[in-house]
Amino acid sequence: MATVTEQHGVRAVLRGYRMSASKVREVLDLVRGKHVAMALDILASSDREAARTVGKLLASAIANAANNHGRVPDELFVSVAYADEGATMKRFKPRARGSASKILKRTSHITIVVDRLPQAKIDSLRAKQAAEADARRSGRRQRRPQRSANVAARAEQALAEAPTAEVETGVSEPNEVETPIAVESFNEAELVSESSTDDVQAADEADDKGAN
Repeated sequence: MATVTEQHGVRAVLRGYRMSASKVREVLDLVRGKHVAMALDILASSDREAARTVGKLLASAIANAANNHGRVPDELFVSVAYADEGATMKRFKPRARGSASKILKRTSHITIVVDRLPQAKIDSLRAKQAAEADARRSGRRQRRPQRSANVAARAEQALAEAPTAEVETGVSEPNEVETPIAVESFNEAELVSESSTDDVQAADEADDKGAN
């Protein structure tokens, strides 16, 4: 990119861009004569392939005007934007029956010039910006008391909807005492002795039968 100072503005030039000039001109037509901020927004929202490159070139022109020539970026607009045809590279593609078709890879040179807006438009722009700033400040001032009023109303509504605690009066009845149920306890030793006695008797009867 090269920068050249002209009589009526500051320009930025991109040479040898790998795209045809006709495609680039369709993008340049969108920003020609627009304020630089609006032009950047248009290029950022465009889906054309050349929009990104043109946006970078426009940002370069704005930076050149601000840093090298002391211009205010808010007072600039796109005064000139055009694309010239560059060198064309010729290639060939093999075709049927030994023939070949020609491929043309076109390039272009893009130029963008930014200049200062007329004083009348600058004054109207400043007045519009001041009015918008005042409107934003007044809107914030109006919203603050409204927010406090809304908070107070919500607090009162919450207090009104809160349930009141009821106090119960009366004599509490005494708790009923359950009588314990008597449970018979068994002696494990007695159970073991009874089972062993039964086993001995069964063994004696078996011996008597065998002797007979």
